[in-house]
Amino acid sequence: MNDRQVRSRLLSQSGIVFAGRVAGAGLVFLAQLAIARLWGAELLGEYLLIIAAVNIIAVTMPLGFETIGTYFAAEYGARGEGRLLRGFVARAYAHVALVAAGLLLLGHQAMGLLGGPGRVLANFWLPISIMSFAYAMVLVNGALMVGLRRPYAGYFAESLARPLLVIGAVPVAAMAAQPQLALERMIWVIAVGFVVIAAVHAAYVLGTVRAIPGTTPARPGETRRWWRFALPWVVITLATDFFFDLDLLLLSGLLGRDELAVFGICTRIFGILTFGVTAVYGVNLPDIFESEARQDRKGFHRRVGDANLVASMLALVLFVGVALGAPVALWVFGPEFAAGALPLTVLSAGMLVRALLGPTALVLSIHDRPNATLPAIALGLGTLIAANLWLVPSLGLMGAALAALLAQTVWSVALWHTARRTAGIDVSIVPRLRELLARDGGPAEEERP
Repeated sequence: MNDRQVRSRLLSQSGIVFAGRVAGAGLVFLAQLAIARLWGAELLGEYLLIIAAVNIIAVTMPLGFETIGTYFAAEYGARGEGRLLRGFVARAYAHVALVAAGLLLLGHQAMGLLGGPGRVLANFWLPISIMSFAYAMVLVNGALMVGLRRPYAGYFAESLARPLLVIGAVPVAAMAAQPQLALERMIWVIAVGFVVIAAVHAAYVLGTVRAIPGTTPARPGETRRWWRFALPWVVITLATDFFFDLDLLLLSGLLGRDELAVFGICTRIFGILTFGVTAVYGVNLPDIFESEARQDRKGFHRRVGDANLVASMLALVLFVGVALGAPVALWVFGPEFAAGALPLTVLSAGMLVRALLGPTALVLSIHDRPNATLPAIALGLGTLIAANLWLVPSLGLMGAALAALLAQTVWSVALWHTARRTAGIDVSIVPRLRELLARDGGPAEEERP
């Protein structure tokens, strides 16, 4: 398969995954639009705060195994090490179950320490705990499916099944007489339904994992290797995939509920767009891993470079689309949401920065240096907190958007520098562009098997 075919396959597969995510996002936005129109922006702000808490709690419950699941599933699947893979899955599920039990018993009391936002969460703590458990299971299962070359099964449980559940909960909630009762009913419907989705998803995953041969003897030290990768990735995932859920919690004490709802909608749009960019790397991860396992350094850099090219082109197209379409997209939520158009455009510049600088955290983990990412991420989160405190009181929504863009830029540049310094790798788009320009439009080189 030549370079153009590789890029075409990446664009095709990630495009299908992205299309599914966009379709699901459309359903979620319809649900959020209904909440805003039926019960007001303040209640939408509460709903977004609850969902942000669920996302953050869920991503911590597997203790990092939901993120490294893609990496280890790709490795064990390629080597036919079914026994190791089944042990990994059992450990990930056990983490989710144990943390969920502790959360259910102790979490409600902890919410009292968070002030006003904590009181909102405490009122919904039981359904929040149930939703967090189910979502954590879906995250683990999705990561495993992507690593086993089943990206559609991996992504669509979250991308389509969950949004269908959310949009289906709206008419059930609308039958309630009071807005607060409607929100409570909607959260409970989502919680119960998502448990059913997680159970079906887990059954499919377990059937797939059992089909992988398990004759290869277990290697010593694999459990320690899991933890060496997993612990840093708890922080990495929170700071990247769930960056804006964390940001919403930070902003809940700086913005009013109405402004929080506007910024929450902007971040949800940004998150969907960013998923389209990151899906490029998820689809290509098994091939990147195989190149590294064969010690094919040239092939490894080519595959990372091709993924960067596709991701950067997609990020640029999406950025232009947001700049043109943000006013219309936000106007449908109501006149008060029009204030988010320019902040959303500012936010969207962040995905272009991240795509141009490449999947540094992923590459450092493949080179067995996941801990090297933590100082850069700590710098980014520190920048976010400081910039929020500095900019939000005077600039409101625009201040929140500028703070988020500044934090993402700081950590992306710091991660890129870390990879150059510790692993001698430039994972940005620059090396691949230089290689393509050096060919001066000549025929693509065929890959060696």
